[in-house]
Amino acid sequence: MKYWLVKSEPFKYSWDNMVKDGTTYWDGVRNYQARNNLKKMKKKDLVLFYHSNEGREIVGITEVVKEFYQDPTTKDTNWVVVDLKAKKELKRKITLKEIKNDRVLSEMSLVKQSRLSVMEVDKKHFDEIIRMSNEKNL
Repeated sequence: MKYWLVKSEPFKYSWDNMVKDGTTYWDGVRNYQARNNLKKMKKKDLVLFYHSNEGREIVGITEVVKEFYQDPTTKDTNWVVVDLKAKKELKRKITLKEIKNDRVLSEMSLVKQSRLSVMEVDKKHFDEIIRMSNEKNL
């Protein structure tokens, strides 16, 4: 199993939208590195859901339920989607500021490649985010 992170601007598609929809295809990716990451995703992989621009925080966990296929929103065959299913809202949202200030998490692609919208997450980083989300607000 691998771990990933996807970014979404809440005014376009929020965690609440994800929960309401249950399952959705992750479309609109128009960056080759992000697209290649979508292609690497496998069923059952877990995906952190990150609110970008507004909030700048990890808010939930989704699961890959269908591996990549042609993006139905475009005829350009370069672009793909995966289907994601809402799995769990984090008990406590983890902010970008917390991630940058954490000695373990500050090495994440979220910090190092801040413009990338779909990225792999190391297991140690995923586990640390889950651990932090289970702590009370500091």
